[in-house]
Amino acid sequence: MADEPGISITRVFDAPRERVWREWTEPERFAAWYGGDQADIPVSTVSMDVRPGGRWKATMFFGEDRREIRWEGEYLEVAPPGRLVFTVTDMPGVPTSELVVVVLNDLGDGRTEMVMEQRGGNLTPDQYRAAGQGWGGFFDTMERQLAGGT
Repeated sequence: MADEPGISITRVFDAPRERVWREWTEPERFAAWYGGDQADIPVSTVSMDVRPGGRWKATMFFGEDRREIRWEGEYLEVAPPGRLVFTVTDMPGVPTSELVVVVLNDLGDGRTEMVMEQRGGNLTPDQYRAAGQGWGGFFDTMERQLAGGT
């Protein structure tokens, strides 16, 4: 995937790998960080069938104008607690989507390295830069959530 246009972000969290895994796979936790500080995702809009072939969706209300964004995708690989591969799109019903790969590496001492890549070639270079900044904000929120011990 490294030759395709896209995003690659590596973060280290002061949390065990199993806890970081739950951030990606439990609706309540996912809703609390996905979208960062400028978004609200009602837990009632999140569904996650975390298995290969399972679907996921979430409705985000973003920014001061509370713009509605409907996210959805399909899980392609699920290998707890180390690897999650899924598609993501904010255009339900349109057959284009991006591929997201999340790898969680146990660093010991309760720390986890997360490597996240998004690829697909459906975005322009500027859109990938903006998406990378967006994910960075999402992960800042996840880091605060993990630090809170919840």
